[in-house]
Amino acid sequence: MEQGSIERDIHVDASPEVVFEVVSQPEHMREWWPDDARFEPVAGAPGELVWRNGETGETTTVALAVVEVDPPKRFSFRWCFTDADRSGQSLLVTFDLLPSGAGTLVRMTETGFREMGWEIAVLEEQYRDHETGWDHYIRRLGTYVARLVATS
Repeated sequence: MEQGSIERDIHVDASPEVVFEVVSQPEHMREWWPDDARFEPVAGAPGELVWRNGETGETTTVALAVVEVDPPKRFSFRWCFTDADRSGQSLLVTFDLLPSGAGTLVRMTETGFREMGWEIAVLEEQYRDHETGWDHYIRRLGTYVARLVATS
């Protein structure tokens, strides 16, 4: 199995400008992905994503660092750092937004799995978890964009 990168595409009926806001602004991101997102959409800015376990109420906080902000074409960030101070290896998530007819093709790519230095069992588990997660959250992104456009 190849664990180099994960790529997911979704077509949404909204302009790249609208979709850029949805993937790069914390107040929109928390509507389709984490329970909370805290960061400034500025290259180099640190931030956090927070998930809450609905059963236990426990939270998991993951550090991120914004890498590229190029409206309305691309937004990328690093997360899952191997070191608490946002150094060491990390995964890179990139949202490329491509005009497509009256809408936008959203291409999410997550790379860096092999570079993390995980043992093979951990690598395989993390890769599977991220694949499953993106399958779920990319659909939620599409649903949220549709709802956002319908109410504006």
